[in-house]
Amino acid sequence: MTDVQDGDILEEDSGQENGVQTNHYSSISPPASPVLQEEPFSTYFDEKVHIPEAPNQMFSFRKLWAFTGPGFLMSIAYLDPGNIESDLQSGAKAGFKLLWVLLGATIIGLLLQRLAARLGVVTGMHLAEVCNRQYPTVPRIILWLMVELAIIGSDMQEVIGCAIAFNLLSVGRIPLWAGVLITITDTFAFLFLDKYGLRKLEAFFGFLITVMAISFGYEYVLVKPDQGEVLKGMFMPYCAGCGPVQLEQAVGIVGAVIMPHNIYLHSALVKSRDVDRKKKEDVKEANKYFFIESTIALFISFLINVFVVAVFAQAFYDKTNIQVNDMCNATGSPHTNLFPLNNNTLEVDIYKGGVVLGCFFGPAALYIWAIGILAAGQSSTMTGTYSGQFVMEGFLNLKWSRFARVLLTRSIAITPTLLVAIFQDVHHLTGMNDFLNVLQSMQLPFALIPILTFTSLTSIMNDFANGLLWKISGGIVILVVCAINMYFVIVYVTALNSVLLYVFAALLSVAYLCFVAYLSWHCLVALGVSCLDCGSRIPFSLSRHTDIFLLSDMDLDAGVNR
Repeated sequence: MTDVQDGDILEEDSGQENGVQTNHYSSISPPASPVLQEEPFSTYFDEKVHIPEAPNQMFSFRKLWAFTGPGFLMSIAYLDPGNIESDLQSGAKAGFKLLWVLLGATIIGLLLQRLAARLGVVTGMHLAEVCNRQYPTVPRIILWLMVELAIIGSDMQEVIGCAIAFNLLSVGRIPLWAGVLITITDTFAFLFLDKYGLRKLEAFFGFLITVMAISFGYEYVLVKPDQGEVLKGMFMPYCAGCGPVQLEQAVGIVGAVIMPHNIYLHSALVKSRDVDRKKKEDVKEANKYFFIESTIALFISFLINVFVVAVFAQAFYDKTNIQVNDMCNATGSPHTNLFPLNNNTLEVDIYKGGVVLGCFFGPAALYIWAIGILAAGQSSTMTGTYSGQFVMEGFLNLKWSRFARVLLTRSIAITPTLLVAIFQDVHHLTGMNDFLNVLQSMQLPFALIPILTFTSLTSIMNDFANGLLWKISGGIVILVVCAINMYFVIVYVTALNSVLLYVFAALLSVAYLCFVAYLSWHCLVALGVSCLDCGSRIPFSLSRHTDIFLLSDMDLDAGVNR
């Protein structure tokens, strides 16, 4: 066995490490500590779901049911208020023409989630924990801060989405800031549902997804979109007559669907199943069932997103403000002033979306829309909180009480949200949402590059490391996704029309690109580009073995401390 401090590499044979028996299929394990073993530490994984035996069966529905849960929790990020807003804007601005982009982004998301799930199953550690053990101190802290920024940005959209839903349901009686406080309170309550059993918590998330499906499905049936146009938009990768507005919307769809913190979340959630990592067949089987479950979950989330796009494509594509104003006047809506008397194309967000549905299809459509948004915001806020806990525990190796961890992760994300809610009007949140989408787009490399890096290292994944096809396709997918999102960032920055902001953005970009280049360098070495393996920064380098270069490049002080 080769000692590389913080990330231990196992050879073919089993061996002893700190008194813990290890083998070929448990290549990296958290360091044993007598102190930590004596102190109980409450986590999401205190209860593990038992996997039933099904000998001599290629496929078992009982086993699939046992593995069902993590994929559906992961899929909630594809249904958060930011995604719903992207969907309705896509329908209103481009009609059915960008449904194929939504389909492609969902498939790409599935492939990336597959990598996250495999990392958690094979190593028994989630992505934040692996990053903590593989990157030196300074890059590790920067990476943690970047991921926290992504979680805060996502959380702000989710909590404000809930607050908007409360505002719509109460006919404006509950202001935005009060809706945020309600969301914070009920999120704390719901997060402790797992004390009553992990499966009950997963069932609650399943219930919220069902509420979304019924709510947005009702709108779909009510509006009756042209099914031929839906299928044409979904399977014909073409956008006739599209311009910069539709291109920007297509980029926004990709950015909304593929979220950085969701990669960290999924790699952690799969640890909730009782998989014997010492047995290759059990690990292989877990990977198979988790992939099937993720496929089903993302298919359902895709259908719900299609409902939203199709509703707004059918009812509001090419509508002008004055047309909507007239209809709202005719139905006696109190929100007529939201739509100025001009012939500009209608612009909608999740708040205005509910209003126009109410104007055109009656109050029931508005309230059912609000219920769907509330379910989307509540469920994604809860999973966002879990993401924050996993990321903070993994990167910082925190061993705090459960309540302290929830309180800290909630406070970090909620404080800026509450400030926005107090000082911002519910009618003028589109600009903030654009900024938050840009913020999350910038953080994508900090999840996608590490997950490709670690799942490509045979010293971590053993027989389950990415093959050549996955390395090439994964690299191309990540490059394309990051390029698309950088385009989105550039479009946003150039629209600011401020020299001072341009200078600030340029300086920020230099530091940002340097860090991305650092992560990419490690990733390329892990992918087998040996010419970039130019030597380690520590005396006992193992860089002559490309696949274990990164493991040898550790921060020694951090290794001693842990």
